[in-house]
Amino acid sequence: MPVVKVNGAEVDVFQVGAGRDLVLLHSLLSDRGSFEAVVPALSQSYRLTLVDLPGFGASSPAGPGVEDFADRLVGVFAALGLPRETDVLGNGFGGFIALALAQSHGDLFERLVLVDTGAAFPDAGKAAFQAMAEKVETDGMAAVLDTAISRLFPDDFIAANRSLVEQRKAVLRRADPAHFAGACRALAGVDLRPGLGRIANPTLVVVGLRDEATPPPLSQELAAGIEGARLVEIPHCGHSPQMQDPEAFLSAVAPFLELVV
Repeated sequence: MPVVKVNGAEVDVFQVGAGRDLVLLHSLLSDRGSFEAVVPALSQSYRLTLVDLPGFGASSPAGPGVEDFADRLVGVFAALGLPRETDVLGNGFGGFIALALAQSHGDLFERLVLVDTGAAFPDAGKAAFQAMAEKVETDGMAAVLDTAISRLFPDDFIAANRSLVEQRKAVLRRADPAHFAGACRALAGVDLRPGLGRIANPTLVVVGLRDEATPPPLSQELAAGIEGARLVEIPHCGHSPQMQDPEAFLSAVAPFLELVV
């Protein structure tokens, strides 16, 4: 699908499948291709809208805050004519954006799935994002590739899946350092905890218990803070279970999204 225009900015989206609408938002350390392994199954029940987030791929950058990224998504909903019967799934950074979207524009969609994400980072997490931003601004994306991969996947998975690791490094290497740094700083500064009680969308929180990028307590905090939210834990997975173990990921989201897998 061609790039969508949103108030003079561009958002690169790809749609596939048929049925109810599901918007997929990727993490800081990847792109929309991170959902590739689960697209065939999801697209049997859904029309998928895979978004390259602002500043990633061919999408124009947004403002400095996570809320600015969410506002850009509001424009995407309007431009694509997505109905109220749409679901939103975000992984990592995409989950923060989905959470901000639910807090400010939850009436635009129905169900919310938050995968390995949170509402705010502790000081150590904020410092790590600030350091990564400074590193890429000084030395380029190549300087953070190994760090990024170690945050995406557990060490034993990395050792056993070199082809996937090199593919993911290639994606990261192509990222714009300035835009990536801006996204890092957006995550370092975000605090969506005060608005958790406002979320009325049915919510599923999924977390890999070996996630080192967004540690499990942040997902557990989300599930406790959003009324009626369900929590599903995947013991062996890290930050992006849809890449590490697509079958486990689909099993985790299937009951909530009413998928047949």
